[in-house]
Amino acid sequence: MRRPDAGTVLVSAWLVPAPDLQRRAADAVLDAWERQPRPDAMLSLSTFLSVDGSHVLNYAQWTDDDAHREWVRHRRPATISRIDESIPGIQRPGLVRYTRYRSYVSQGTPDRHPGLLVTPAFATTGPAPQRALADAVIASLEEEQVPGLLGAHFHLSKDGSRVVNFAEWEDAAAWQEFAANGTAARLHAAVSSVPGVTEAPAVPALPGRTGVGHYRLHRSLVNVPAP
Repeated sequence: MRRPDAGTVLVSAWLVPAPDLQRRAADAVLDAWERQPRPDAMLSLSTFLSVDGSHVLNYAQWTDDDAHREWVRHRRPATISRIDESIPGIQRPGLVRYTRYRSYVSQGTPDRHPGLLVTPAFATTGPAPQRALADAVIASLEEEQVPGLLGAHFHLSKDGSRVVNFAEWEDAAAWQEFAANGTAARLHAAVSSVPGVTEAPAVPALPGRTGVGHYRLHRSLVNVPAP
C-alpha cells in the first residue's frame, strides 16, 4: 500500500449473492486482468474477501485517474459482461478514488504478513479534516505501541468526503484484544476531537451495512513492480 508511484487508489466492493461465490468473484476479476493487455498505468490489483461472506473488496493502484478512465471507456464493459455471464447477481455500488496520505508501520514488523485487514472509515467535511484525522491517529499510534498492529495506511477520498484506515493486523485475536482494551477508546477519543469528522460505513453505498470492515487477502496481481 505504500508504493510511491501510485497516484490514485481505486476501492470498490462487489456484493455477491451467496458467501460461496466470494472466491469465484475475486478470481474472476483477477483472471480477467491476466487475460488482457494491461496498461503500464495499472500498477496492481488486490482482492480481499470480507469475513462476513457478503462481498469482495477490490483495491487497485494506478499511476493516475485519467489512465483508468480511459480503460473504463474502452475495456471495462466487455470485461464486466463476461464476469456477469459466469457469476450472475453481482452488485457493484461503485468505486471511490483515494490518495494514500500517510502510513504508520510498527517497528520490527517488516517481514510479518498481516492475517487480517480492518477498515475503519470516517465521513469528513473536506480536505483539512481528512488530514487532521489521519495526523491525530498516527500521532497516537506513535506514542503508544499497539501489539499485533503491523501497519495503518490512511487513504483520503479525492472529493474530501471520506477517510479509510486500511489497518493491517497480525490476526483476528490481536484485533479483538485491541478492541477490548483502553487503546481503542483512546484512539476513538482522538478521532472524536477532530472537527468535521463522523464515523461512516466501511464501504459506502451498501444498504444496511455499517461498522468496521474485516477482510482477508485473497490474491494480488502486480503489473508493474514497485520502485
